[in-house]
Amino acid sequence: MTALTWALRAVIFVFLVVFATQNTDPASLRLLPGTVWQTPLVIALLVFFIGGVIIGALSLLGVIFRQRREISRLKRDAVQKPTSLTLEVPPSA
Repeated sequence: MTALTWALRAVIFVFLVVFATQNTDPASLRLLPGTVWQTPLVIALLVFFIGGVIIGALSLLGVIFRQRREISRLKRDAVQKPTSLTLEVPPSA
């Protein structure tokens, strides 16, 4: 299984390297009025992909911290009032 995983990673890496070498044409990006950013297309794609990953990770921080607070509250409640398990035995006939 490990060999299959590494083979898949190698195929993806080779694909990305070929993609990067084939897309070296300059791209003009107009981000703000009056400014033009000229860079190879692959660099522009990489920058915007990394920016998207960072924004996506930051958007999850609120959910993660809220879940951690709830888990710690539930653990604290479970320690403070332990549940007692009692077995009810039906009356014999």
